[in-house]
Amino acid sequence: MSRDLTDGTSPWRLPGFRALFTATASGQLGTQTGYLAVPLIAVTTLDASPGQLGVLAALSTVAFLLIGLPAGAWVDRMRHRRMLVAAETARALLTLSIPLAWALDVLTLGQLYLAVLLTGCATVFVDVGSQSTLPGLVGRPALVRANTAVVSLQAGAMVAGRGAGGGLVQLLTAPVAVLATGVLHLAAALRLLALPRDGAPPPRPDGPAPRLRTLIGEGLRHVLGHPELRALVLTAALTNLGAQTINTLLPVVFTRDLGLPAGVLGLYWAAGGVSLFLGARCARALAGRYGYGRALVLTGAVLAPGALLVPLLGPGTGWLWLASAGWLLVTFRTGVDNVLGVTLRQHLTPDALLGRMNATFRCLLTGALAAGSLLGGAIGQFASVRAGLWTGGVLLALACLPVLLSPLRGRRALPAADVSPAPART
Repeated sequence: MSRDLTDGTSPWRLPGFRALFTATASGQLGTQTGYLAVPLIAVTTLDASPGQLGVLAALSTVAFLLIGLPAGAWVDRMRHRRMLVAAETARALLTLSIPLAWALDVLTLGQLYLAVLLTGCATVFVDVGSQSTLPGLVGRPALVRANTAVVSLQAGAMVAGRGAGGGLVQLLTAPVAVLATGVLHLAAALRLLALPRDGAPPPRPDGPAPRLRTLIGEGLRHVLGHPELRALVLTAALTNLGAQTINTLLPVVFTRDLGLPAGVLGLYWAAGGVSLFLGARCARALAGRYGYGRALVLTGAVLAPGALLVPLLGPGTGWLWLASAGWLLVTFRTGVDNVLGVTLRQHLTPDALLGRMNATFRCLLTGALAAGSLLGGAIGQFASVRAGLWTGGVLLALACLPVLLSPLRGRRALPAADVSPAPART
């Protein structure tokens, strides 16, 4: 049931929001710990090559390309609480199978590929379901505050999870870090049981039920046919493509090329999480000063070129600091984009299309992650790791262009929320 909070009212007083937030915290902490630990298992235990790391990273996100669009239509017709609990439980069990296989000395790269792929399928439903549940829990007027809290949480999880993951790998081996990931996903599933039971799917219209492809098409047309939503999704996709091209190669750069311990890589990624958190916390103030769309344009134009510092990563602390500074600029901008972009797209979408809109975004954005993983792995395998870093840096620097060239550059206020039902066509 939607709760009509004013913008000045905190969503924290709602038990449903607190349950979703704490479950997301546990799940995100697990995901970020595994983000570092799983590829390091492949590198340190299974001696994976850059190309194999690229495949592994791609499999973690390719599920959004395989089932992302139909998942949006399914989520719009599901009870969110039940679906979220089942999906988070699946992530826990699949992740726990990895340290179990390692303990039994039967872990293979093939099993790692399969576990990561299936975990990605469960993640589709967790991500789409969580974003689609939030407006109904807090009410649209409170979405800026709620999204700020969630994006700040994601940043904090990046800091804690990747930092803890690096420390656990360094002190207790990568399989122990993956074990912690599975336990955190299980804790998230248990916390989701506290969500309210009033999240029933909307009633189906009289007459024949719309075909799945019709429902998917409505979501695609809504996103790609709307100039502001189209700009948001293109900018975010380019950001993900460039960032993942770089991140796929960083375990090789840090551990093999530079000879640094896993903890340093964890700290590097964790520092990006701190900057992401700061960007999220500044987003509302920037929107108040410059306007919602104009804040996105300004931060992109000013900060996106900093990505060209990241490929300078090399031997010596000076180059490490310079590359880190570029990464902090990129992640600060991403924090601002995440809060303002998600809030804008929720306000630009009717309630009946929220699942399909979120699924369309997640499909395209996570598809860009999969493409970035394959791109980074392929360039690192057949050209050089350095060429892969420069490719990612250029993509990140250009990511601000779709928003800069769109009607968002003139938008100051949030649009009036459209809560009308989506058309039902057969």
